[in-house]
Amino acid sequence: MKQIFLIALVAMFSFQSNSFAQETEKPKEIPNFSKLDASPMDLVIYKNQNDEVIARVIYSRPQARDREVFGKLVPYGEVWRTGANESTELTLYKDMKVGDAEVKAGTYTIYTIPQENEWTVILNSDVHTWGAYAYTDKKDQVRIKVPVRNSPTTIESFSMAFVPGENGANLLMGWDNKYVEIPFKSIN
Repeated sequence: MKQIFLIALVAMFSFQSNSFAQETEKPKEIPNFSKLDASPMDLVIYKNQNDEVIARVIYSRPQARDREVFGKLVPYGEVWRTGANESTELTLYKDMKVGDAEVKAGTYTIYTIPQENEWTVILNSDVHTWGAYAYTDKKDQVRIKVPVRNSPTTIESFSMAFVPGENGANLLMGWDNKYVEIPFKSIN
């Protein structure tokens, strides 16, 4: 699939180069693909049994690239943007329970504080921020602690997925050889 995308992209730029060449009679170079985002943006969605969207997460996916991730690249005990680039954004389309806290429908930033055996997961109302540089706990809506689990396989790119959970879904976040689960439950 990735190869088809790259071929289509190269073909598109080749076509554009030819059209520019007709206008200026000077060929254009294909853009440098090495300057593409090293941590591409991704999106995960949680839908209920009626196929209604309940939650959406937009985040960027940094790569491990043979680096020591937790404790080094992502320091223990410090607030992390939970991805790369812009801070990770969660939108709830219905009121939900996260851990024991009720959270109103709306958009939040997900920050985490990784530790070796547990992470603190934070939902913060300050949105559209870059990284954790502007983070302030004054806008925290929820803080829960979740245990760190060992992944059965190595995860090269930071990844998220919703999986069915008790009366809702769990948001899995994993990278390298670790992952955590954050419970989202429907409010009846």
